[in-house]
Amino acid sequence: MMICGRRRCRSVAGSCDVAVVGGGQAGLAVGYYLRRAGLDYVILDGQSQPGGAWRHGWNSLRLFSPAEYSPLLGWGMPRQEGEEFPTAGHVVDYLRAYEQRYDLRVRRPVRVHEVRRAGERLAVQTDDGSWLARYVISATGTWECPYVPDIPGRDEFAGRQLHTVNYTSPEQFRGQRVVIVGGGNSAAQILAEVSRIAEATWVTLRPARFMPDDVDGRVLFGVATRKAAGGAGGGVSDLGDIVMVPSVREARDRAVLHARPMFARLTDRGVRWADGAEQPCDAIIWCTGFQPNLTHLASLLPGWRQGEVATEGTRSVDDSRLYLLGYGDWTGPASATLVGAGRTAKATVADITSRLRG
Repeated sequence: MMICGRRRCRSVAGSCDVAVVGGGQAGLAVGYYLRRAGLDYVILDGQSQPGGAWRHGWNSLRLFSPAEYSPLLGWGMPRQEGEEFPTAGHVVDYLRAYEQRYDLRVRRPVRVHEVRRAGERLAVQTDDGSWLARYVISATGTWECPYVPDIPGRDEFAGRQLHTVNYTSPEQFRGQRVVIVGGGNSAAQILAEVSRIAEATWVTLRPARFMPDDVDGRVLFGVATRKAAGGAGGGVSDLGDIVMVPSVREARDRAVLHARPMFARLTDRGVRWADGAEQPCDAIIWCTGFQPNLTHLASLLPGWRQGEVATEGTRSVDDSRLYLLGYGDWTGPASATLVGAGRTAKATVADITSRLRG
C-alpha cells in the first residue's frame, strides 16, 4: 500500500503522539486539527504527489457541488473559472495548496506495510523505517481496493474487463459493445459518456435510485450537516443513490438511462441473461465499488477481511489507540467526502487530545 508528502526523505523514522496513514483529503483534514491542537504528528502518504484518490479519477470526473460547498476546514475551495462543478484536477490543486497553506507534516512517498502493537505504543512499519506512535489514524481510503463481484464465468470472458479505477475516457470504446455494471454515480456518469460513441448496456443488481433533479452537493451538504448534528429525518442515502449531474440528465434525455437486472453469468463472448438469452459484448466496465484499504491493519483488526470492523465513532473497538477515518458512513456521516472528512477529523482529534491530556 502506498501513502504520500512534499519532500522525499530517508532515515526519517522516529516517535510521535499521532501517526496518520494516508495523505489524501481525510489525512489532510486530520492534519489540520492535529496542528491546531499542538500535537506531535506525522502524515505518511504513499503517493508521489498530493491529491489522494482525486489524482486517479477519469478525465471528466467532477464534484457534485460548487466549490464553496466542498471545503476542508479552515480554508474554502476557490471557485474554478468557467466551471460550476469543479474538475478532479481543480480538487487536486486545492489539496496541494491546502497542505502547503497549513505546512502540514506530510512525508511522501512512504509505503506503510504494517501497524502492530509495541508495548504501550503502536509501531508503524514503513519502507523508510519504523515510527512509534501513541495513537494511529488510518486514512487510506478505498481507491486502492476495487471490488469486482465473483460472477460465474468471469474468467471465461474473452473480451476486455476493467474497473472504475482503470477507466479514463470513453474514446477507447468507440464503436464497441459495452456492458456497464453498477448502480451508483460512477456507473451512471460513465454510461452517460460511453453511450454517446458505443452500444452501451447498463446492468444493476437492484433498480437504480435517482435523486431529484434539484438535489446536488448543496442539498447533500445540508442533509449531512443536519444528520451529523443529530437532527431528525433520514440521511443522504434516503434521497437516492445517483446525483443527476448535467451529463446524467442528458443521458436521460437520450433515453439511455435504463438499467437491466443483473445477468446470470459471463460467457466467452458476452453475458447470459436469466432467461438463457445471450448478448455478445466487447468490454465490461465494473463500477461495483470499493472495499476499505486496511491490509496494513491486519494484526490489529482480526475481522476486517470478513468486513467486520467495529468502531465507536472513529475509534477501533479492537484497539483503542487506533482510529479509522474517511472510509464511509460507518466512520461518520459522509466521511468519504471533503466536507464529511473535516467533521470526523475534528471529533477524532478532540478525542485523542482529551485522552493524551487526561
